[in-house]
Amino acid sequence: MGRILTTGALLLGLAACQSAPDPQTAEPPGTLSSRDIPAEMQGVQAKQIFGAKQQASLQRADVHGGYAKGCLAGGTALPETGPTWQAMRLSRNRNWGHPETIDFVQRLSRVAATQPGWNGLYVGDISQPRGGPMLTGHRSHQSGMDADIWLRPADDLTLSRAARENISSISMRRAGGAYTNGNWTRAHHEIVEAAAQDPRTARIFIFPGAKVRMCNDETGDRAWLRKVRPWWGHHYHFHVRLNCPDGAAGCEPQAAPPPGDGCAEAQQWVRNILNPPPPDPDAPPPKPRRELTMEDLPRQCLAVLQSD
Repeated sequence: MGRILTTGALLLGLAACQSAPDPQTAEPPGTLSSRDIPAEMQGVQAKQIFGAKQQASLQRADVHGGYAKGCLAGGTALPETGPTWQAMRLSRNRNWGHPETIDFVQRLSRVAATQPGWNGLYVGDISQPRGGPMLTGHRSHQSGMDADIWLRPADDLTLSRAARENISSISMRRAGGAYTNGNWTRAHHEIVEAAAQDPRTARIFIFPGAKVRMCNDETGDRAWLRKVRPWWGHHYHFHVRLNCPDGAAGCEPQAAPPPGDGCAEAQQWVRNILNPPPPDPDAPPPKPRRELTMEDLPRQCLAVLQSD
């Protein structure tokens, strides 16, 4: 489905690019202005433009902008099937990422394969071939540095393309996300911990009950729990967000999580689920979310789109 670079080709490409100035990073920072944008892109939602690209750009791998307002140059495809993983929902063409993200997923899948009942990982959305806003779903996943890992144990790595469109992950939550249910096992704890222990990981998002469960069950080093943050949803999968890769000057980093293990915060989330606070009558109504256009994105994203 995708154009997958071999390790040798990728290294040769990196070496060639390191020997000459890179026009992607030589451009001044900032977003695009209307006069920079080709007529055919003006007034068009950015998700329609990025969603139409079926292959990565022929550029050095680089990240421009942020996780929710950016793009990906020179992306690499996670192979649809590997010895310890399968990419899911292949029709979405979202198994692309920065090479560091692809390496992270593959390494984590090998850890998962050591857990009872797991042969590896089912991998959900990473990014589109050139990142950018997605046609449906996520607001983030735009820079190739986010990956969704299914919480369903990957016990069968021979699923057909059709099966991967129809099979569903399994929910781990009970009581609206306040607690884990009977599907949660120690293997889930170990896999999330391994993901958090990777120094490339900035944050992991998972439902509040799972964070509290891991806080209660952890008897050893608790430092990794700081990276695991409660968030709405995320009971069928957990979301890994990686730090900006080395040398990506145009990448906007994720803010560091607050000090501490975050367990008290997660417990407050649980209390709010079980006993929701009354609505604030003075709170303004939420504003409808505006769709991003090319003017919202970093300047380099135009070159990413226009590359072969």
